[in-house]
Amino acid sequence: MKRKSGTVLTALFAALICAGCFIQIPLAGEIPIILNDMLALLSGLILGPVYGGAAVLIFLILGSVGFPVFSGAAGIAVILEGPTGGFLAGFLLGSITGGLIMGNKPATWLRTSIASIVSMIVLFIAGALRFAMLFPDKNVWTFAVLPFIPGTIIKLAVMIPVTRKFRAVIARYNS
Repeated sequence: MKRKSGTVLTALFAALICAGCFIQIPLAGEIPIILNDMLALLSGLILGPVYGGAAVLIFLILGSVGFPVFSGAAGIAVILEGPTGGFLAGFLLGSITGGLIMGNKPATWLRTSIASIVSMIVLFIAGALRFAMLFPDKNVWTFAVLPFIPGTIIKLAVMIPVTRKFRAVIARYNS
């Protein structure tokens, strides 16, 4: 990816991830269903590990310094002490992982599906581990994973074709 277009797309994806916090479905548990995660993972899948990871990092920095881009709160304490902190860290880890799997190779259905699923698994592992540390008396599967599986399947069904389409568009734009 050319540096100039990579920088512009990084800023665009950081803004999209930030905007994603305003679209959420509250659940009875601690963590709502949001679009930030899908947008964060898409940044890595579409832009690659460097630019995609940078977009997520910008989002995390903005939220850490007080911009209201995290679901329901802002500030560094959300990451360090809140129940969503592991998921927020998982945004970055999942984005980088998905970008690494995609590499500079063509966005085939198989590669894109594997990259999307693995990046989402990385995100869930980070989130579930943090949740388990904060709430050792709660069943992580019941509170932090199971309620989100239907929404995650829908997000994956969107992420895969969107990744394939936009990677092709960006490749044409950068050639």
